[in-house]
Amino acid sequence: MEARITHPVAIVPGAMDAMMALSKSATKVGISHRTLELLHLRASQINGCSVCVDMHSKGLQQAGETDERIFAVGAWREAPYFTDAERAALALTESVTRLADRPDPVPDDVWNAAAAHFSELQLAALVVDMAAINAWNRLNAATRQVAGAWAG
Repeated sequence: MEARITHPVAIVPGAMDAMMALSKSATKVGISHRTLELLHLRASQINGCSVCVDMHSKGLQQAGETDERIFAVGAWREAPYFTDAERAALALTESVTRLADRPDPVPDDVWNAAAAHFSELQLAALVVDMAAINAWNRLNAATRQVAGAWAG
């Protein structure tokens, strides 16, 4: 496999700094690193971004996450491994990632479930984080970036 072009954020002036700053912003509001990595993995699975599935699966392993939880992210509704807060965040992630799949992209029940577990600041950070991972997914998928190449 070969990428179509050099990663866009590596060649567009200022893009890497901007994307990294956006991606890091959600880490400063008290949401656990593991939760954010779970959300990154789920959005990346939905978007078919092999680079990010690889990266965030490994990130979860490095953070001490269990294989059961990593393997079950794609079936989180049926798996007993996730907390209510994680489930709410995963549901929100799916809605934000699949905006065109329903007339009301982020239904009130999904939003309200997340709001029951996260403060307004944390909800804002989650939405920013979801926007960031979806942007990364789109950049990687559009240019066929190669899984694992990021680590080299």
